[in-house]
Amino acid sequence: MSNIWKPHTTVAAMIEKEHRFLLVEERILGKQVYNQPAGHLEPGESLLQAVIRETQEETARDFTPEYISGIYRWDQPETKRCFIRVTFAGQCDNHQADRMLDDGIIQALWLTRDEISARAEKLRSPMVLRCIDDYLAGKRYPLELITDI
Repeated sequence: MSNIWKPHTTVAAMIEKEHRFLLVEERILGKQVYNQPAGHLEPGESLLQAVIRETQEETARDFTPEYISGIYRWDQPETKRCFIRVTFAGQCDNHQADRMLDDGIIQALWLTRDEISARAEKLRSPMVLRCIDDYLAGKRYPLELITDI
């Protein structure tokens, strides 16, 4: 039996509207933090399916990915877990205000980059602000970069 190291694969949605970014305020292990709509890839699910599902579950909005804005690797210092995050940028619409949000999600909210930076100590990970800065720097990669086989 081999002992193969396996990182956690996650997806995130980068959604900007009128210079504000859609984030979720959530409670994780008793701490209140901010993150992009994001989550783990589930078995049998494509990366695109995962980011659409996670955005809907966490914000009650439909997400249309338009391109990839970055792929990130982060070693979480406390848990020693490694995360590989694929961040998709796109648009959202069809807010379903009566839809229940995922467990742990307090609210979805729109914040400017400066408002997000002011909450740096409450960001779920350093990837949150890095993804925004890469997006603002114009990093964009075609969705065709991903192939499901």
